[in-house]
Amino acid sequence: MGRLDGKVALITGGGVGIGAAIAKGFIAEGAKVLITGRREEKLKEFADTQPEGSIAYFAGNIRDPKEAEAMVETTVGKFGKLNVLVNNAGIDPAGTVTDISIEQWHDIIDTNVNGTFYMTRFSIPKMVADGGGSIINLASLAGVRAIPAMPAYSTSKAALLGFTNAVALDYGDQNIRINTISPGATATDMLKNQMQGLAKAQNTDVYGALGLLTRFSPIKRAVEPDEIAPLAVFLASDESGFITGQNILIDGGATVVDPCGAATSSLGKAWGEE
Repeated sequence: MGRLDGKVALITGGGVGIGAAIAKGFIAEGAKVLITGRREEKLKEFADTQPEGSIAYFAGNIRDPKEAEAMVETTVGKFGKLNVLVNNAGIDPAGTVTDISIEQWHDIIDTNVNGTFYMTRFSIPKMVADGGGSIINLASLAGVRAIPAMPAYSTSKAALLGFTNAVALDYGDQNIRINTISPGATATDMLKNQMQGLAKAQNTDVYGALGLLTRFSPIKRAVEPDEIAPLAVFLASDESGFITGQNILIDGGATVVDPCGAATSSLGKAWGEE
């Protein structure tokens, strides 16, 4: 018996990275899963690695409400119901407020915030009809602590925290639970690619560059996607039946660090030393 036996899940951005890791974890625990994304080849490539009959995919864009609704309808049509929604798809172009283009700002908000709204809007009635369900939003440490030159991304992820609270309040009495997972630096292919320049400049490899990002955290490394999946399994399962409206950080302790204190201690100094 798996912890998700009999459950059906829809995971956006499910072909790669965190989404694929969560899909793999759900399937291992007995769920049927539909994954979505904009690149059909990536969806198929991942789906072909999973047991036959356990997974389906839908190529589409969550920014389009008609396509978002079609993702939900396809899930129910394929597997008969919808119990779990994972809002994982997102984008993160960089640029300060004066550097980022207005088009990019809207792209980020449309994908990370509006896409989550559309998917949630169309999923809740299906869940209510089946007695309830669990929604899991993937936000970021950037929604709690700002990242330099990424105001749109930080804003979008902070918005998901407020959205999670509002939906938890409005639909708790219909047995809809909603929670947020906020990872810190995560060793996805996307972030690894972004680290190539830093790695070259510092004469190190990608993991050396990721180590520079996390050197002030209590756990001085990036989190792997497979380390995020178990928390998603827990939040999707009946074991978390009394947990809703929460933001759970998987950040290696980054949020407990004062940057001034961390910088001082990294030099071998303590407060008050001469």
